[in-house]
Amino acid sequence: MEYKTVSLADQVFERLEADILGGKYQRGETITELRLCGELGVSRTPVREALRRLSQEHLIEETPKGTVVMGISRKDFEDMCAIRIRIEGLAVRGFIENLTEEGIRELREAIDFQEFYLTRSDADHLRNMDSRFHETIYNRCGSTILRDTLAPLHKKVQKFRRQSMQERSRAVKSVEEHRAICEAIAAKDAPLAEALMARHVENALKNIIEKEL
Repeated sequence: MEYKTVSLADQVFERLEADILGGKYQRGETITELRLCGELGVSRTPVREALRRLSQEHLIEETPKGTVVMGISRKDFEDMCAIRIRIEGLAVRGFIENLTEEGIRELREAIDFQEFYLTRSDADHLRNMDSRFHETIYNRCGSTILRDTLAPLHKKVQKFRRQSMQERSRAVKSVEEHRAICEAIAAKDAPLAEALMARHVENALKNIIEKEL
């Protein structure tokens, strides 16, 4: 690992968080400080601090058998989607109220990149551009409360989002939904944009549930 601007403990935390949320460490798997020190090439102090923070985020749990990965369960995913369905429309409305040409350009650019990566069946970059699309809305909605609520939820379901992006039919549909949301925003049609966003999250939830049944 390379460690540059933020503290070592912060970088170890971010790496472990990404590995847990991305599925490298599976739910129910036991991890140890010694193992993580070896994998990351760091001492126990930053690993111990990172584990403490991961426990606060409920991504791991201390048990008599050791530190167990909790990750994000299907129930967690369903609950997070339920929250997003109800409030992500508020972020869309705020985005429209604070609409700028630069904001629309950022949304369209994210969608263009998604279409590009679709042609290459690149699920990882598709997921990254999906994040960029939603985070643009969060960052430009004019509400730090909405941004700080929605951004972590979107980040925590990255494993499920990657699964969706690996299924081409859903990936294609997701990009189409993004395009429709973007055009409704550009037209300043808040009711339509909100409805399309809610349907977009519902479709993502439905797709994951159907795949697991």
